[in-house]
Amino acid sequence: MPAQSTPPTVLLTRPKAQSDSFAQSLRAQVPGLRVVISPLMVPVFVAVTLPEGPLQGVILTSQTGAEAARHLRAQLPDLAYCVGDRTAQVARDAGFRVLSAQGDAEALLKLILRENAQDLIHLRGREARGDLAQRLSAAGVVTQERIVYAQESQPLTEEAAALLTGNESVLVPLFSPRSAEILGAEWHRLAATAPLTVIAISAAVAQAATFSATPPVIAAHPDTPSMLTALLAQAVRLRGS
Repeated sequence: MPAQSTPPTVLLTRPKAQSDSFAQSLRAQVPGLRVVISPLMVPVFVAVTLPEGPLQGVILTSQTGAEAARHLRAQLPDLAYCVGDRTAQVARDAGFRVLSAQGDAEALLKLILRENAQDLIHLRGREARGDLAQRLSAAGVVTQERIVYAQESQPLTEEAAALLTGNESVLVPLFSPRSAEILGAEWHRLAATAPLTVIAISAAVAQAATFSATPPVIAAHPDTPSMLTALLAQAVRLRGS
C-alpha cells in the first residue's frame, strides 16, 4: 500500500494553555502537522481558606493547581512538591522552590516519603483521584488538602466534531481518566466514525478509554515527553501504513 501523503490529524483536548504548549512541541517536530485544539474541560478557580498553622510544603499534582498556588503564593510555604516537570516549571515561575517527582502521583508519594516531609498541604482539583493527602497522613506525613479549582466539562468544538465524524485517521493524547470519560461521552453522542488511536499517559487512562475500538497506546512513562514520543511514533506508523 502506498504511503500516505500527510500525517494523521492530532486532536488535543486538554485545557487551552496545556494544549497550546503541547501543540507547539508537536509542530516543532513535525512542521505543518494539523492539530485541532478542543478543550473538553475549562478550569474554574474557587475561593479557599488555608490552614492557620505553619506549613512546610505544598503539594501540586497539576499545572492548574500550580496556577492556583500562584494566586495564593503569599500564604504558602516556599517548597513545592510537584508531580512532573511541567507542573514544576509553573510553580518555579510563581516563585516556589520545587522538587519534581518527574512522573505520576505514585512517584510523588514516594518522593515525599523519602524527604521525611511534614505539615504539607495538597492543592487539588475537585475531581482529583488517588487520595494523596489521606495516604500521606496514614504513612505519618501530616497532610491537609484544599480544593482550589474545578474542571468544568464542555462539548467538542464544531471542528473537532467534524474531525471525529469523518474518515481520516485521528490521534488523541489523553492525560487523565476524566478526560477519557468525557471524550468517550462525546464520541458516543456524535456517533463518531473516524479511525482513532488513543495515546494514554497511564494504564488508568487507557482503562477509561473504553470507547476506543483499538487498544490505546500507553506512554513509556507518565510524563509529557513520553506522551510526545509515543504520539510521534504513532504518527509515523500511520503515515506509512
